[in-house]
Amino acid sequence: MDVVGAPYNPRTVEEVFRDFKGRRAALIKALTTDVDVFYQQCDPEKENLCLYGFPSEQWEVNLPAEEVPPELPEPALGINFARDGMQEKDWLSLVAVHSDAWLLSVAFYFGARFGFDKADRKRLFNMINDLPTIFEAVTGSGRKQGKEKSVSNNSSTKSKSNSKLRLLSLLVDKSSEVLNLSQSFQNQWQWQCKCSQRMRLRTRMV
Repeated sequence: MDVVGAPYNPRTVEEVFRDFKGRRAALIKALTTDVDVFYQQCDPEKENLCLYGFPSEQWEVNLPAEEVPPELPEPALGINFARDGMQEKDWLSLVAVHSDAWLLSVAFYFGARFGFDKADRKRLFNMINDLPTIFEAVTGSGRKQGKEKSVSNNSSTKSKSNSKLRLLSLLVDKSSEVLNLSQSFQNQWQWQCKCSQRMRLRTRMV
């Protein structure tokens, strides 16, 4: 699904990257500055909804494409079902993670469709990887990681005892990341269960 009446097929690495940046900006806007509007549109009582970002930096909450298979990879389905079952920040983080995955799938779909070779794919990935993820933009984790790296660099000349403390700190941080990732997977699993239950209920009602 794309902007109505304006199909867009980027063919070069630069064009795909511009497409990626436009969609990324749209999704970040939905999850930050427009978050109140986005939250209201994701009514759990509605059908399976998706969050779309367009190259024009516009976003939209809508039903998935009817055509099978769709022209482009589709974003996560049923984001509205989990809205009221999670804390708002956790729900937004989960939508952000799925949005990151969707952006990558769209970018490399174009890469495959137009025959990007190994060098082109690597260049595209590096250009994308230089930008903070949507998850980092929504949660602020990218800024936190930058500060941690700065502290680590400034203390590199300290004694071995301080080096051990830094190593311990990194281990604690990694443990926290693992716990956060585990919680994210648990929330995602609960979300998928709710989606399945909702779909089965609606099937029985029909």
